[in-house]
Amino acid sequence: MAAAWDAARAAASAGVWGNARMFRFRRGDGSATDLALADPDACCWAGAIDGLLGMHTSYGLSACLRLLALVELLARARWAAPLLRMTRGGAELDRALLHTAATTPLTREARFDETPFRALVPARLAGPTESRLASGACA
Repeated sequence: MAAAWDAARAAASAGVWGNARMFRFRRGDGSATDLALADPDACCWAGAIDGLLGMHTSYGLSACLRLLALVELLARARWAAPLLRMTRGGAELDRALLHTAATTPLTREARFDETPFRALVPARLAGPTESRLASGACA
């Protein structure tokens, strides 16, 4: 996740925006979830992760969806504010967030369920420290 975050930051800084993408996830019961990545930031991050890990692999696709789900969660989860620091150079994330994002299941809608996610983040919410932060930019 840290490498995916760094790749997304570099792509955003370089203005490499990527292309829109469409995904269909079929389940054993015949249902499906369609996901369109059309937002410029999401396209940028997907393109960066495609170049780093390959979106044609389950690992690359998982990393991309998890990164996007983490950013979506951070936009609405006030409890996570101490684990995120915005600077002129971009955003710095507590590595506990990246670890939790890498190991927590996504919902059917490719998001994180906030309650279990929060329960899995180590109880280090007193504020980020330099050694625990990963650099990156939210484009």
